[in-house]
Amino acid sequence: MHWAFSKKGLATLLVAGLGSLLAACGSDGDSNELLIDYQRDLAQRLDLAPPSPASPGNIGAFPEQRERLVSIPETREGMLNVFALRECHITTLVAERNSTLGRVAPASQRWRYELTLWQRLTDCLASKVPESLPDADRERLERLTTTKTEQLAQAAWNGLFGSDEWAGSFSRVSSPLPADALSPPEAQLQSLGYLRALMTIAEKDTPPIDLEALEGHLHALNQRPYTAELLRTLTLATQRLEEASDLAERALARHDGCLTSALEYNANDEHLDQWLETLNAAAHDWLAALGPLFDSLASPPEAVDAYQEKWLSRRHPSSPLPAFEAARHHHQELREALARRCR
Repeated sequence: MHWAFSKKGLATLLVAGLGSLLAACGSDGDSNELLIDYQRDLAQRLDLAPPSPASPGNIGAFPEQRERLVSIPETREGMLNVFALRECHITTLVAERNSTLGRVAPASQRWRYELTLWQRLTDCLASKVPESLPDADRERLERLTTTKTEQLAQAAWNGLFGSDEWAGSFSRVSSPLPADALSPPEAQLQSLGYLRALMTIAEKDTPPIDLEALEGHLHALNQRPYTAELLRTLTLATQRLEEASDLAERALARHDGCLTSALEYNANDEHLDQWLETLNAAAHDWLAALGPLFDSLASPPEAVDAYQEKWLSRRHPSSPLPAFEAARHHHQELREALARRCR
């Protein structure tokens, strides 16, 4: 969405004096300063007192780990039965998983174990090994492969949503994005793509995925809580736009809310519009990339489903992105109403 004004016909539009705010912010200026300077500039041109900027509400807390996990029935097989399938190369893997260290391994390592076990069982079943197995062992291989395939989506969910690295992306210990760095970090976008492919590996005929890269991608997400920073920036921009809209509404109610002089449309006005558009695009890109990960289960945990709808939805009216878009649209309408009055 773009501000609907022309360079000549809407010369009295209220954003005409934004050059000072952009110059003040500079390349390292933060988003809050940019928006507050806009409010002050707007108030000055409307001959009104600037608002007292309120602190936006805190973003929601990501559910606790126990609320994020799904229950998976444990697969029980005696070591002799597992050893009978030794040509499938799962004996050592199962022993490591059942060890003391294996039982307390981080979520990401348990995810790698489930993926590796599934891959080895699947490859073994498709090889010539089953032809040499007794009927009972061949049936056991088929049953184990079917079970692990059916459980892979839940195992992937727990591997991702149970990890500290993933939870850290939604940390409340975060700040709004810098005004000049709104777009998602490229490394984190690549990580989301990798994780999407990993969570749907059993559904598609895709080339083998490098499981050794899992830790690196989770680490990339843990470098900074971009999701939380984005949500904070959206709620901040919404708050400041609503406060600026209150100024415009007061001016319209006063019946004399025209600018005192006609100012030409300039590049600085376009700069602020681009900032809002960049924030909007960044939010859509990131939330669209997050969506498949949250939607990977038909019935996700209730707490995670509620968090997604309230904070990550691109459609729910009260979620940060739709609320920001609504505040931006409303402010645009008010500016255009003032412009029509002042022509």
